Amino acid sequence: MFFCSLTFLTYSQNEREAIKQIDSINSSALKSYNESKIVKAFNGFNTAKKIADSISDNYGIAISNLNLGNIYRLMHENANAKDSYSSMLKAAKAIKDNYLIANAYLNLATLTKDENESQTTIDLFKNALDHISKNQYLANENYNLSQYENLLVKIRIGLAEFYIENDFLEEAQVNLLRAEDIINKETFSNNYQTGYFNYIYGVNFFKKELYNNANEKFNKAIDFLNREHATNDDTSLLLSKIYKSLSLSYSATDSEEQAYLALLKYDEFKDEFLNKEKVKENAIYKSRFLLATYKNEAQLANSEKLYQLKIADKVKKINLIIIIALILLLATLLILYKYYVAKRRLSDVLKQQNAELEIAKNDALKSSELKSKFISNVSHELRTPLYGVVGLTSIMLENSNLDEANVKYLKSLKYSGDYLLNLINDVLQVSKIESKKLEINNTTVHLRSLIQNVTDSFDYSLGESNNQMHIFIDERIPEFILCDKLRLSQVLFNLIGNSIKFTQNGNISIKANFKEIDSEKVLIAFEVVDDGPGISKEKQGSIFDNFIQLNENSNTGYQGAGLGLSIASKIVKLFNSTIELESELGVGSTFSFVVSFKIDTNAIEQIKSEKDEDVLTSYSPESLRILIAEDNKINQIVTGNLLKKENFQYDIVENGLEALKAFKNNTYDLILMDINMPLMDGNEATLKIREFNNQIPIIALTASSKDELMLNKLDKGFDDIITKPFDNDLFFNTINKLIEISKTKGNDDGIRVIKFSS
Repeated sequence: MFFCSLTFLTYSQNEREAIKQIDSINSSALKSYNESKIVKAFNGFNTAKKIADSISDNYGIAISNLNLGNIYRLMHENANAKDSYSSMLKAAKAIKDNYLIANAYLNLATLTKDENESQTTIDLFKNALDHISKNQYLANENYNLSQYENLLVKIRIGLAEFYIENDFLEEAQVNLLRAEDIINKETFSNNYQTGYFNYIYGVNFFKKELYNNANEKFNKAIDFLNREHATNDDTSLLLSKIYKSLSLSYSATDSEEQAYLALLKYDEFKDEFLNKEKVKENAIYKSRFLLATYKNEAQLANSEKLYQLKIADKVKKINLIIIIALILLLATLLILYKYYVAKRRLSDVLKQQNAELEIAKNDALKSSELKSKFISNVSHELRTPLYGVVGLTSIMLENSNLDEANVKYLKSLKYSGDYLLNLINDVLQVSKIESKKLEINNTTVHLRSLIQNVTDSFDYSLGESNNQMHIFIDERIPEFILCDKLRLSQVLFNLIGNSIKFTQNGNISIKANFKEIDSEKVLIAFEVVDDGPGISKEKQGSIFDNFIQLNENSNTGYQGAGLGLSIASKIVKLFNSTIELESELGVGSTFSFVVSFKIDTNAIEQIKSEKDEDVLTSYSPESLRILIAEDNKINQIVTGNLLKKENFQYDIVENGLEALKAFKNNTYDLILMDINMPLMDGNEATLKIREFNNQIPIIALTASSKDELMLNKLDKGFDDIITKPFDNDLFFNTINKLIEISKTKGNDDGIRVIKFSS
């Protein structure tokens, strides 16, 4: 390695001679190992290691430990092998030799495959890939292409084999394709590795039930292995595995004769391998005994030497120790006395301070609990009337007889209701962030649709402020990603809302720019740009604080709660990013953040599955009857009108006790259950119903926080939760899905599509 040759020049003349000796011993020991002279090889590598340790020759240490690890693996002493490979890794890192580092990670990954630590094994394989692919390795003037390609292929095949064993077939396919790119090069000429690659590829096809493809790969593997000049133990074992797999694959395609011939070849190579393995095992047992004897003799000699050294040291030091001990004893007694007095004083002070801190801690906890409970209760009380406001407004807007002025007033009223709901969500979000209860929950997201849905909600405010909205989404961004849809939407909603608030007769641009991509992740830069009044430099440092609102340059004097930017900033930090601000007075502002998302490669099937949720059994809405348990009169009107519009039959009760009674006396297809009701609440009523019916879908239709209810949804017996006020599409899609599941379980007859107009 280039690094090693460069380091060689920094050693003294004696150390250079030692390094030459280390290399010579390692070479001689390796020759003994290849000739199956295990004990001689073990002694040689240990000697080389000791010399390398004495002059801190990390390259020599790494090579010695690599070969010692191989010997321990041969002896089936995996714990010692792991220690040797770990020591090799440490030494290789010290000299930044990426080839040796990758080799160490590969050997450690191979050892951990049988330890039921899948993630550890995958991480070790990926670490090996990271280092064998380093640009600095390729730039090395002593770079050996064949050596590099062989190790890289070995890592890819090992990782693919591990993925196949754990049924991660698509991940295995990716690594096999990467390995194939190298194997197909003219510079690659390792027949054994090529044969092993085709065998693993065949196993992958076999597991996917692509038997013809599997047969092709197995036969190709046999062809490459037959090109080997000599059949060693590894080749015999591999050929027996291939013929066994080929026999099973032929059987799966009813090629019985070919399966039988392959089985005969399997028996032939299996016997050949077992015969060689017996000879090898005898040699291993003998080597183990000799190695144990060697270790015991070395340990005994070392113990005697250490014992003699200890006696000599004791004689020399005993007099000095006695003198020092007498002096220290006197000093210690004095120090202990002073320490005791000081500790007594400090202990009294600490007791008093701890008592005060305990009181303060209890007060703070009570205050925090009271604050959280207050916010939750107030939010619930606000959501209930807001459901009526937004719901009744939506119903009135559907009246085609309204004049333009009344439509405008109603849209303004609905916008105000939506704004109040967003404010409530912001307050709840602040509470969760402060209590560290806010977490990221990733789901499949169509990014274009998410951005479009967010911007569509600003139609009214754009008209009021006479602003124009512009959307730019980079075509290179994957269509589907994995992210927290709710949190990302809230960040964009707050940033866009902030720009609209402070911009009049202007332009708002929302951009999603492609930055980087690899096989698993994509880096996306989001920007919200406006040409509003801008923010002065002295104000920019504080606008992300809670309840901070600029007092200058505001649009129509609007101030707001001052929570939007603060919440957006905190949520973006959960995405491991930060919001950057560029602004100039009179020019405008740009808010931006960059987030790395996982690419959802399975999104097509998932989206197809989600679309299938719009299917119901052959029952029409007119034949379905829904029970509404709701104590609020206005909410009864809103929910009833929504169901009536879609031709559902429904009954309304005012508490859980009446809901239980109605359910026992009638037949219903679904229940909409409010949580907080008199006489018997929704939780208790649901549990009572579940005592004798687990089939009927029950939806919690509540003004309480959904995140809090989701924690014990199943324990309470709910099938889903919808928070008031709700989106009508979400409302009917949820009803649609749950009735479909219920009817499908009860009736396996034909299914037809029923579309709702909401």
